[in-house]
Amino acid sequence: MSLNASVKISSEKLDLQVCYDFVHDASCGGIALFVGTVRNKTQKKEVTLLDFSAYKEMAIQEMKKIATNALEQFDILKIAIHHAEGALNIGEIPVIIAASSPHRKAAFEACQYAIETLKERVPIWKKEHFIDGEIWVNSTP
Repeated sequence: MSLNASVKISSEKLDLQVCYDFVHDASCGGIALFVGTVRNKTQKKEVTLLDFSAYKEMAIQEMKKIATNALEQFDILKIAIHHAEGALNIGEIPVIIAASSPHRKAAFEACQYAIETLKERVPIWKKEHFIDGEIWVNSTP
């Protein structure tokens, strides 16, 4: 894994400052951040919490591939991809992606690529809890 990538799955609260500090560099004029948060409604149903489960070993490997691909495809210096596991309440953060680049466009593109690819390929599952029940939502967040 590159020294320019930070990949993590954690049952502890994700820290936006840690991701920002990791990607920050004096050579970069742009830092883009994507922060996913647990919202209180989905499809007109009131959400009480989300519960994330991961096949951690495989998920980390896939996240490392995404980070490596982002570093190769976009003019970015660093990227952080952090995801939470376990139960999260409304307003809490399940995913943070941060990227730094000399110019803003590459940082934005790298973040978008990383979140879209993570949702498609990384084995992380989400269970939505409602007042009247719960459901598993597709195979990724």
